[in-house]
Amino acid sequence: MSLVSIISLLAVIISAAYGGKVLVFPHDGSHWVNMRVLVEELHTRGHTVTVIRAADSWYIREASPHYNTVTVDVAGGGNEDFFRLFVSEVIKIKRSKGSAWARFALDMELKEKFFELHKKVCEVIVHIFENEELMKFLRDAKYDVILTDPANGGGVMLAHYLGLPLVFNARWTVHGEAHFAVAPSPLSYVPLPPSELTDQMTFYERVKNIVFYTMRMHLYKQVVGPHYSELSSRYFGPDVDYFSLFQAADLWLMRVDFVFEFPRPIMPNIIHMGGFQCKPSKPLPEHLEEFVQSSGEHGVIIMSLGTLIGELPRDLADEIAAAFAKLPQKVIWRYKGDKPATLGSNTLLVDWMPQNDLLGHPNVKLFVSHGGTNGIYEAIYHGVPIVGIPIVFDQADNLSRLRAKGVAKVIDVSVLDRETFQTVIQEVLNEPSYKMNMQRLSRLHRDQPVKPLDRAIYWLEFVMRHKGAAHLRTESYKMPWYSYHSVDVILFLVTAALLILLFFAGLVWSCFRLCLKKKVKTD
Repeated sequence: MSLVSIISLLAVIISAAYGGKVLVFPHDGSHWVNMRVLVEELHTRGHTVTVIRAADSWYIREASPHYNTVTVDVAGGGNEDFFRLFVSEVIKIKRSKGSAWARFALDMELKEKFFELHKKVCEVIVHIFENEELMKFLRDAKYDVILTDPANGGGVMLAHYLGLPLVFNARWTVHGEAHFAVAPSPLSYVPLPPSELTDQMTFYERVKNIVFYTMRMHLYKQVVGPHYSELSSRYFGPDVDYFSLFQAADLWLMRVDFVFEFPRPIMPNIIHMGGFQCKPSKPLPEHLEEFVQSSGEHGVIIMSLGTLIGELPRDLADEIAAAFAKLPQKVIWRYKGDKPATLGSNTLLVDWMPQNDLLGHPNVKLFVSHGGTNGIYEAIYHGVPIVGIPIVFDQADNLSRLRAKGVAKVIDVSVLDRETFQTVIQEVLNEPSYKMNMQRLSRLHRDQPVKPLDRAIYWLEFVMRHKGAAHLRTESYKMPWYSYHSVDVILFLVTAALLILLFFAGLVWSCFRLCLKKKVKTD
């Protein structure tokens, strides 16, 4: 080979081997499950990843082969015990047909908890900003990009303080559903989660959507505004609106896909990666494979209500177990509570299950789920219909979208007993349309030129290569509301039209008076 060829080949190899530096400011809890997928993939592709975590983090491990950590010695506000207790209280209130006042009091307690959570996030950021040694370390590291979940504002503030490109791994921001923060979202056909509405709303549903939107935006600002406004004013100036810092993000990696989301406008810097965590199933552990194969022609039902709901009130667990016991199917139920008294021989209780691998098994016929995003996309990916039991947060809205697409039945925990639960399960199992519709969604979801995870990583690397993506970002967020909605233009045009109308009216009146005077003189 010639010297030129060797140099060219080496240049290509060195370029391909180059890895960037990514600083990650995650949102703790179940959100970390999604972020970890991106972190591990970035590591696999040769990038160096550093994750910022609070001292009391309850999901993010300090030691990992996939990332380095910067542990901030401040409590970040993550409190798994509170959320477990909250979920438990919601179930109790619903099951006992508790008063609206009891549920309202619980919601206010949740509001206060989120208020405190965002306050703690801001305390973490202040601690970072005021720690000169840590800030020197972060600056000297020369990161290429900050990847964060905008469910909290810590990563947003840090990115702007360091002057780094900003990429979101998003479904939610501190102001609710992420599309509403960055893309036009006409409330006439874009329902605001968690309203449980569809994109085909009646007049009264559109009224509900607007009222719901107004109330929610007010609530979000009450919960997060005082903390982030003070932080933004302190470090970026009194004229900087904290939410404009969110809207200035270079790239929004959205954890949704249009087989789940209703059609809506998007912007060039929105990249949809719904289902990016899904993958082909792997062989099951021997004991699970043996149990699944023993189901014969009837197949298997799997049930999981997420990480926060490991156990249920005894009476509810007994009702669920009794319904399962009457079915010909085998059941694998992720459950950490005491063994229900009505548990049948066809039901296997497990502390943990390989959910994705089970959903991909041909013998699995149905997924009983709480409506969490990860489980929903895994079910779509593998084409398994759902029976939903929503408890809190966005779960009911997620399941309502699947119900609108004909792939799920939803049962509220307040009316769940063995008869109704069994009836709903049998309806989904025996009505072919649920499976057919879910398999159609699965085909649509899989039929993409690039896998969602590959697409997400490509665009992340795009931002790293080009030091941002400002050419994809609209500057409309900097406009005042009256300019954004062209209220000033409309008022100008109306005023101009009125002046022209008055001018012509005056002209006609003057002509009329002149003609009238001439007529009087002639007479």
